Amino acid sequence: MVRVGVLALQGAFREHLLMLGSLGVDSRKVTRSEHLSDLDAIILPGGESTAMVRVAAGTDLFCRLRESIAAGLPVFGTCAGLILLADRLSDDSLGGYERLGGLDITVARNAYGRQRESFTAALHIEGFARTFDGTFIRAPQILDISPTTEELARCEGRPVLVRQGNVWAGSFHPELGGDLRLHAAFLQHVGARSHSM
Repeated sequence: MVRVGVLALQGAFREHLLMLGSLGVDSRKVTRSEHLSDLDAIILPGGESTAMVRVAAGTDLFCRLRESIAAGLPVFGTCAGLILLADRLSDDSLGGYERLGGLDITVARNAYGRQRESFTAALHIEGFARTFDGTFIRAPQILDISPTTEELARCEGRPVLVRQGNVWAGSFHPELGGDLRLHAAFLQHVGARSHSM
């Protein structure tokens, strides 16, 4: 059985765990580096990226996680998770705290507006027969992507869901709204990866 970790430093990790449970996946919270052992994939949830990097500071969690992702561990970062994975931010709003990187994109934090400007958009995701309701809450915006990064969905003319090898990331919260298809697609990718190893 596939075992998926969910980074549980702060944010919407419980909602991701519920989605994984609904799909019958063995999942666990990840708060320390030792929790990375025996994982087939990891999800980095939405929340407050500043809080996440501050909690991780002074531990070896991000160092170990960065090494695991570089070695091929599938990862799906949503909202704040996208910020953690982006190689470049449009400003130094995280105050130089350590992030993960690994995704060749530039991101602007909170670019879709404040909490009161949150919205839901019907997204056309590559491979999906029906639209997917993406919930944007203080969401980061992807400003540019590299030629090696696949664009899987757009909103307002910009990419909002991308994939680069084993790294998936989205500006929105797929764990809100009860639609399991995006989690299932990521898990299908994880399963295909494990069979090919």
